[in-house]
Amino acid sequence: MSKSATAPAPHALRDYALLADGHRGALVGPRGDIGWMCAPRWDSGAVFASLIGGPGWFSVTPTGSFVWGGYYEDGTLIWRSRWVTTDGTIECREALAHPGDPHRAVLLRQLVAVDGPAEVTVNLQMAAGYGEHPLRKVKHDGQGCWTARAADLHLRLTGLPDARTDDSGSHPHLTARLRLEAGERHDLVLEISDQPLDVPQEPGRLWRATEAAWAADVPDLGAVLGRRDARHAYAVLRGMTGPSGGTVAAATTSLPERAEQGRNYDYRFVWIRDQAYIGQAAATAGADALLDGSVRFVTARLLEHGPGLAPAYTTTGGPVPGLRTLDLPGYPGGFDVVGNRVNRQFQLDGFGESLLLLAAAARRDRLDADGWRAAKAAAEAIADRHREKDAGIWELQPDHWTHSRLTCAAGLRAIATAHPASGRGLAAGWEALADRIVAEADRDCLHPTGRWQRSPSEQGVDAALLLPALRGAIPADDPRTRATLDAVLADLAEDHYCYRFRHDQRPLEDAEGAFLLCGFLVTLAHQQQGDTGEALRWFERNRAACGPPGLYAEEFDVAQRQLRGNLPQAFVHALMLETAHRLASGL
Repeated sequence: MSKSATAPAPHALRDYALLADGHRGALVGPRGDIGWMCAPRWDSGAVFASLIGGPGWFSVTPTGSFVWGGYYEDGTLIWRSRWVTTDGTIECREALAHPGDPHRAVLLRQLVAVDGPAEVTVNLQMAAGYGEHPLRKVKHDGQGCWTARAADLHLRLTGLPDARTDDSGSHPHLTARLRLEAGERHDLVLEISDQPLDVPQEPGRLWRATEAAWAADVPDLGAVLGRRDARHAYAVLRGMTGPSGGTVAAATTSLPERAEQGRNYDYRFVWIRDQAYIGQAAATAGADALLDGSVRFVTARLLEHGPGLAPAYTTTGGPVPGLRTLDLPGYPGGFDVVGNRVNRQFQLDGFGESLLLLAAAARRDRLDADGWRAAKAAAEAIADRHREKDAGIWELQPDHWTHSRLTCAAGLRAIATAHPASGRGLAAGWEALADRIVAEADRDCLHPTGRWQRSPSEQGVDAALLLPALRGAIPADDPRTRATLDAVLADLAEDHYCYRFRHDQRPLEDAEGAFLLCGFLVTLAHQQQGDTGEALRWFERNRAACGPPGLYAEEFDVAQRQLRGNLPQAFVHALMLETAHRLASGL
């Protein structure tokens, strides 16, 4: 294979930007390399897989020395890669055309010679199914339009009239050099579809439609702390949310939580718990479109599956495929995993989180008859199953996890309070069930020090146990609430970062990264206790735990200031958005 076909090396996760259109997403690195994208859907096989050591990438890179930077246009997922070279400044404006089409991904890349001339090298190697199906039937019309096939996918690239093909290796690719004079612009449009492609659209029209769609989708958000970051968090969530209302947990698979441990999972699916977090954040922000989508997705799953509700689904509501490996090297420190073992788990707290979501919608007068039927189904499932062991929020071995049980109590109380007066008898029954669940947890999961412990057999501290009090399972002034916060701060917090729980006797940072979700929970817990100053310190510390593109992963390696885990992690953006609004409302 020629030198120009060498796959781009993976970057630190903090340097990747996300492009997304609701149906799929792509990661862009600092060298203008798109090394990860699945098509046509989030959970389809990757067409660009160089991020995890596979074939496939689409790069636009300055030919000489450069210093990288970049930024998102406000309230959008339109990214501008920016390179300062020895001859001038080049920008590459890039996006997935929005609103997205379920069958066709459209990657827009517009080069701009901002200051002085610009010269870039363009390389495209696409291979469907994580590299199993390389390009074939590559054709050129002589005017800059290239077409090809990869398995059942159709490809069309416009804007490269002088490209040449290189089929010397097992995966053919296109390569070209583009030179722009100062102030000149040049458009590249890549289309990937599972249906035959029709007449290509003019790039300017696609850009205008994308700009208009983002302007319509992302609300102003009004008075909020860190408004730009809060709007960005909303844009990320919107870009990761499909027409069903389901939001994928992350855009990627196989990115290790800790590089030296090699832990990784496939998060390109919709977790019920995460969807509830997203909807509650949207309700707090007054963002009804995102709230309605969350309610629609969760309601449909509850009405279809009732007490058999799965922890996670595909974006279309289908079952999550089982775990399997690919014959790829993986991201450094990781493996090559697709699918997820969550499809074999029972997670009790999903019912409680569903009720919290539906109650948030009801308080905004946005819960219809189907939503109330779903709430009844969730409450009945809790009544039937709350004494069963489950995998819990951290998806561990089955146990009577305290967090799961108390979250169900919180959900029951919330939906009972939101229920119309005509159903007070039903609501009273839900309140009584919540009381029984809390009393049972108090008998077998209250630590001798007065705090909640993880389970009857696990006496340790768990940051997730802050959440039930925040959601109303027990009052803010209950001694158990304050004792749990004090224990989390004493045992799991360092320098305003928070870890989930202690794995063993090692220092916290040796076992895993700080968990950003937990950092925002501590923020809200401090606010609940009236300590606004400490809440603000926690908020600012965890808000900054991202890279230049402002994306959050699951974990933050404090010592190395690096992101760990799949990217971007939707529930962290949701809690950041909720926290930004709750803090602002309390100032």
